Amino acid sequence: MPTAIELAEQFQVSLVGDGSLALQGLAPLERAQTSQISFLSNPLYRQQASDSAAGALIVSKADLEFLQANPSSHSANRVYFVAKNPYATFARMAQYFAKASAPLHPPGIHPSAVIDASAIVPASCHIGPFVQIGPGVKLGDRVCILGNTSVSRDSVIASDSLIYPNVSIYYSTQIGERCIIHSGAVIGADGFGFAPDFSATGGEWVKIPQTGRVIIGNDVEIGASTTIDRGAMSDTVIGAGTKIDNQVQIAHNVIIGSCCVIAGCAAISGSTKIGNFCIIGGAANFAGHLTIADRTTISGNTSIIRSITEPG
Repeated sequence: MPTAIELAEQFQVSLVGDGSLALQGLAPLERAQTSQISFLSNPLYRQQASDSAAGALIVSKADLEFLQANPSSHSANRVYFVAKNPYATFARMAQYFAKASAPLHPPGIHPSAVIDASAIVPASCHIGPFVQIGPGVKLGDRVCILGNTSVSRDSVIASDSLIYPNVSIYYSTQIGERCIIHSGAVIGADGFGFAPDFSATGGEWVKIPQTGRVIIGNDVEIGASTTIDRGAMSDTVIGAGTKIDNQVQIAHNVIIGSCCVIAGCAAISGSTKIGNFCIIGGAANFAGHLTIADRTTISGNTSIIRSITEPG
């Protein structure tokens, strides 16, 4: 188990208390024990934090001052990690402890996987049962592709990305480093493009070939059953660091900037451009061909029918 001083040094936070205290994980304030860490990021929970049995708390400087001024029976031997952003520090520590308990996927190829002879699959990759990897596919080091996933021709998945079971990755898709794609996602299906050709006596919707790609930057996470359509002629692009929830629809030629967050069931119509650091609530929807400025926040269930041009 890491000690408090080791964690403080690794996550670059100040430590108040006994640096030799061994800590084994994180827990909520009301459940944490003396060998566990909890966090306080909302002043409304200061009293709950004071009463918590947690052996360590991640707090801001202001919250530390309150807790020291209002000690409880559990305060005597507690240590404090003092951070500018306690919530983000909690998330990073949670990642650290989760790695120790996460299921391991050792390098290797399951005998039921089908891999084209022209595909590049480094020895450090994990390829699960019934995975299909098409011609010209290139995988980076330590890529993990779990069961029943299909990676079509000429796609690229960069190092350390994790693809959960039953994901469909269409041809020529590009996925960056350290991405996570959850089960049931479909990346690169045809965009919904049809040209009307009707007369008084009949007609048809003429399919427009969708010949662009999907390009996904580094450190992107894509939720379960989310769909990202390929571009019609140019590409659909998801910027680095963006996080997309479950059951989100992203249409063809959409461009999403870096470090956006998009909650479940949002729908973004074709050729819309979302800026950097945008927050989009659940079930929000966008008309096509819009431009949304950087750092825009869209509440859940909101319909956007005009561009938003003022950042923030």
